Amino acid sequence: MNIFKSLFRSRDKPQNHYYSSPFLFGGTAAGKAVNERTALSVTTVYACVRVLAEAVAGLPIHVYKYKSDGSKERVYTHPLYRLLHDSPNIEMTSFIWRETLMSHLLIYGNAYSQIIRDGRGYPIGLYPLLPSNMTVERDKISGELVYTYNSEKGQVKLQRGNVLHIPGLGFDGIVGYSPIAIAKQAIGTALAVEEYGAAFFANGANPGGVLEFPNTVKDVQRVKDSWNAGYQGSGKSHKIAILEEGAKFSAISISPEQAQFLETRKFSTNEICRLFKVPPHMVGDLERATFSNIEHQSIEFATHSIRPWVARWEQSLQQALILPSERDSVFVKFNMDGLLRGDYASRMAGYATARQNGWLSANDIRELEDMNKIPAEQGGDEYLVNGTMISILAAKSARKEGDSNNE
Repeated sequence: MNIFKSLFRSRDKPQNHYYSSPFLFGGTAAGKAVNERTALSVTTVYACVRVLAEAVAGLPIHVYKYKSDGSKERVYTHPLYRLLHDSPNIEMTSFIWRETLMSHLLIYGNAYSQIIRDGRGYPIGLYPLLPSNMTVERDKISGELVYTYNSEKGQVKLQRGNVLHIPGLGFDGIVGYSPIAIAKQAIGTALAVEEYGAAFFANGANPGGVLEFPNTVKDVQRVKDSWNAGYQGSGKSHKIAILEEGAKFSAISISPEQAQFLETRKFSTNEICRLFKVPPHMVGDLERATFSNIEHQSIEFATHSIRPWVARWEQSLQQALILPSERDSVFVKFNMDGLLRGDYASRMAGYATARQNGWLSANDIRELEDMNKIPAEQGGDEYLVNGTMISILAAKSARKEGDSNNE
């Protein structure tokens, strides 16, 4: 037992990496401070967070139970079904709750909810907790994880069984890193580029220059204020400037094209999309999107971007919300069929193949398409058999029957 514990010595004191690692919110080489609020002011960051959060929040979620024959069925009467499918608390719908926790995951790298239980131990309420107010420690005596939440009324200590914790990518397997903090240099560059662009247009699309006079100017500030009042600002760009007293204007700043302003903005968009694994076309960048590849990119988005997040959610919900006595038979699962089923023609071709080969009935297909079932007496639950194909056992049986008749 002591040998086993020594293998996990690095986990004895979990660190909340929001506060105590090199991956912190803060200043960047571009001179811009990056935190959860400034990062969301970058449109690409906001779009990526929104796309991923809405995708996970919009997936149907159900509670299932294994039957004695090994098949599964939805359990609508389970206490957890109403919380996850409809409303986790009296103030939020399931969509809003999942969207909130998913946005916490994408920004802070962790998502927390307080679990309120009844006398039997079943969850009856799930309330989101801000990751920025949470620290995770290990109790020195029991060795159990303890969650300390800094609320308006002071610190509140929560035991592990009363906290739903969904961690993102991290080194200790307990607390995740903030993607925003890890990529703060890329986001800081995007913030600096946005500020430069705003200043460029605020200065009449001509951000800098020099007024040259042949003689000494007595009131420099008056001349400067008069020039700015007449020509500074995007609404005053391209106005005809009148220069007096032999003045000459010389621009000294480089153009946005020379500074590769547009190219930098495009690169920042791709960098942030790469961080969140979101295809650029899903945040409005259609430069390389075509009608032939958008569908496949969307399926790849569901497979490689959404599915790993869904796995984190399912396993965390299973561990925190399902009672130990039910974990062998009850489980939580998101339905991703809607994201993976492709266009109408492809679905119909797939259904036709499944129907003709006998592994989907008419009602199975109608259920996948959210259609009402055909009554059983009208053959809705019957499975077809392809007349040109029979099983090996049926062929063997027919051969034996034929041999016996020949005798």
